[in-house]
Amino acid sequence: MTSTASSTDTRQGQAALDERPTWQQRLRRFGYQASPAHTGGGTGAPAGAPADVVDRLVPPYAVPSPRLWQGLGVPPVLAERITRWSGWGGPLLVTLMAGLLRFWNLGSPKAVIFDETYYAKDAWALVHRGFEVNWDKNANDLILQANGHVTVPADAAYVVHPPVGKYVIGLGELVFGFDPFGWRFMTALLGTLSVLLLCRIGRRLFRSTFLGCLAGGLMAVDGLHFVMSRTSLLDGVLMFFVLAAFGCLLIDRDRARERLAAALPVDADGRVRPDAHVASSTWLGWRPWRWAAAVLMGLAIGTKWNGLYILAAFIVMTVLWDMGARKVAGAERRLSLPFVIESFVSWAAMCTVAVAVYLTSWIGWILSPTDGSGGYFRNWAATDGRGGAWTFLPDWVRSLWHYEHEVYLFHVGLSSPHTYMSNPWSWLVLGRPVSYFYESPSPGADGCPSGAGEKCAREVLAIGTPLLWWAACFAILYVLWRWAFRRDWRAGAIACGIAAGYLPWFMYQERTIFLFYAVVFVPFLCLAVAMMIGAIIGPPGSSDTRRLVGASGAGILVLLIAWNFIYFWPLYTGTAIPIDSWRSRMWLDTWV
Repeated sequence: MTSTASSTDTRQGQAALDERPTWQQRLRRFGYQASPAHTGGGTGAPAGAPADVVDRLVPPYAVPSPRLWQGLGVPPVLAERITRWSGWGGPLLVTLMAGLLRFWNLGSPKAVIFDETYYAKDAWALVHRGFEVNWDKNANDLILQANGHVTVPADAAYVVHPPVGKYVIGLGELVFGFDPFGWRFMTALLGTLSVLLLCRIGRRLFRSTFLGCLAGGLMAVDGLHFVMSRTSLLDGVLMFFVLAAFGCLLIDRDRARERLAAALPVDADGRVRPDAHVASSTWLGWRPWRWAAAVLMGLAIGTKWNGLYILAAFIVMTVLWDMGARKVAGAERRLSLPFVIESFVSWAAMCTVAVAVYLTSWIGWILSPTDGSGGYFRNWAATDGRGGAWTFLPDWVRSLWHYEHEVYLFHVGLSSPHTYMSNPWSWLVLGRPVSYFYESPSPGADGCPSGAGEKCAREVLAIGTPLLWWAACFAILYVLWRWAFRRDWRAGAIACGIAAGYLPWFMYQERTIFLFYAVVFVPFLCLAVAMMIGAIIGPPGSSDTRRLVGASGAGILVLLIAWNFIYFWPLYTGTAIPIDSWRSRMWLDTWV
């Protein structure tokens, strides 16, 4: 336990109080402590900081102790092996649990629920025709009755989301059939894999296997992530690509800092020293993980356009990471000319890659016929779009640009009322969840107990695990405090992920938007809660009593969150329960 909690506090070599600038002394009352990079000057080691900067550039991982396994009676040799393998073994066990939950009875309800009526059919059309089509009004019933053996219409449909997420859903349909299990398979698979990603991302972020697995475990029992993993909507696919891109950027950060540390000079005592010239001029390589992140963000934007905001936020975040690395390595100026040139070229190339991936995702639409029988607006350049100043561009480029412009106008003007629409101010407290499916089976039918006495309720409610989300409200405040006053880059990274997925929606408060859009930043909420729990357990050097009290409080919180998920399980899975039991779970009037 000692090694895991230590990962939540990286303060090293604080300067004496009388050496701090006056503004730092004033901020001490709010908990501020200056980072080592701000307590010294020049090109030498900062005052009070460790002589060797390698551990500051690439902090070591916390080493788990085998004492827990030995205390459970595991032989010492086996305990050592379990501990050594825990970096992958722990995340895989958490992922296995998440997968069992998500794939259990995945085809239930055997119905087209909520917006599956769009995306499941659009996906089937895309993988067969290359573009979306108009379906008959009774198509849902026909698909369920015929087990998916229906003819795909030929008339192109106007849709307002890019094709990547629908291609992903369609892959599951091709393999497992055009039925509820088939169109939910890929979202369940990506939802499961996202838990594995978060475990490993949390481990790298906190340098702690325990806190990484805790973050992944929290997401495994989050109701919103769970429901979105079992529904063929686009937002779960978007969340996966965003999280994977974030993980790639974390690896890129470590690799770049390792390269910078390797370039620094070593003194006569064998200690690595900061150097202004090396820190400012060292080229950090081709950075393949950054290219991988660009591809993933192109796929995210190709799923839903709000990925654009997240790409912009990640660009700013990684530039700040590079600036911080060079400062720690001894750079006297944060914005040296080599750094500015490298950053500009790198991110211009990355944006180009993301755009190229996005355009490639439209290949089915681009290759469709231009005689009016292809994708919607595919023949626009040759008909309504003839003439003008842009005729030198290929017809498909002008037609696609017109299509995208029309989609943009639709999105910014979408304000038609909906029963389950909600304002983003209410999302974190789960003010208005979305009911995807609701039935009232009679006693003895569709899982309703024969002794229920009255009709049951059978619902799939897209709502986060309440205790987890309400704890996350406090965790966000903790993360912001730690970023502002402790200069903790990990808190800043978590805050960036939350802000990028959440804050842009405040620009569209009059638009028809829904709580389930928040699933894209659920992984970062879980990281925030895990970081807060690490702080509850206690910082390094705490007494045994402090650690015992902290661990007990943290354990109670985690158990309450797990219980809360189990309690709401019927509402996540569409399990029939007596109406009184359903009412007892409607904690807020706005949930009905």
